[in-house]
Amino acid sequence: MLRVHFTSEDIARIRVAAAPDPLWEITNSFQVLITREAPLVFGEWRRRARPQLPAASRLLAELLPPSGYSPDFLTPDLDGRFDLASAVETVLGTARTALRRDLGRLDASRDRSRPLSADIRTLSDGDTATLRRLRAALCGYHRHALAPFWPQIRAQVEADRAIRTRAVLEGGIDGLLASFRPVLRWEPPVLEADYPVHRVVPLEGRGLLLQPSFFCTRRPVTLADPDMTPTLVYPIQHPLGWVTSRGGTPARGAGLAALIGQTRAAVLEDVTGGRTTGELAERLGISAQDASYHTAVLRRAGLLLSVRRSRNMLHTITPAGLTLLESPPGTPIDA
Repeated sequence: MLRVHFTSEDIARIRVAAAPDPLWEITNSFQVLITREAPLVFGEWRRRARPQLPAASRLLAELLPPSGYSPDFLTPDLDGRFDLASAVETVLGTARTALRRDLGRLDASRDRSRPLSADIRTLSDGDTATLRRLRAALCGYHRHALAPFWPQIRAQVEADRAIRTRAVLEGGIDGLLASFRPVLRWEPPVLEADYPVHRVVPLEGRGLLLQPSFFCTRRPVTLADPDMTPTLVYPIQHPLGWVTSRGGTPARGAGLAALIGQTRAAVLEDVTGGRTTGELAERLGISAQDASYHTAVLRRAGLLLSVRRSRNMLHTITPAGLTLLESPPGTPIDA
């Protein structure tokens, strides 16, 4: 059981990350990659990603076991900077004392019959050559396993953010924290979650960063180091069929050809802030059935994303849809 204790100061300092964190997605996805978890959601991604992995990625296998402790220095607070290059440099700039501490924890959590490799031991000393290999491992893995699918990952995280934004507008912070059920349970002043070990996290006025993660599954993840920025990584909805025939980018062609007409253009423009089917119907003066039909066409074209929330379906625009909206008239769609 995980129990996060809030004070009134912490309530005022809750943040929901605005984008997927490349380091958390590397960590969570690598652990998904080496297991058979959620085959319906991640099976096709595994099939495509595994053969593409460069040899440098092997260093991650020892650092990121499928269960148990993973070193905290691999997922530092990026302070809102979500580009991969600066994220990796933050990792490589970890102090040697932190490297030794985290890798010591990793060693203590392992089967004693399998000692750490020479690479991991030199990494704990801040060896320059090993740090360069770590950079190559992180960047190479991201390039082959995540970058081709990043538009879909980002769109799904943005859809989750739309859900959280609506929860705040409708119910304040209580509404936000309540919106995470059943993964997180808000019983003021404590946020609870199922967890593999018993853990109590007193925030003590530092606030909490809530980080959505596409590759986080079943239950949230937090850092072991109590001195790092309090962070709770939570799983978002994982749509079936998110890996399409063209990698991570939705197929266009016939789907976009169906977008002729003012109603669908109006739907696409209106969902930039997130709308339910009922809200679209009311705002555009059409029936709920028609609104559902038009959103389905846009969704198949890869321009709109739909997430079920309670009894409603919430629709948000994808990066491809936003590009289409912002393109000057006459611009070829595939330009």
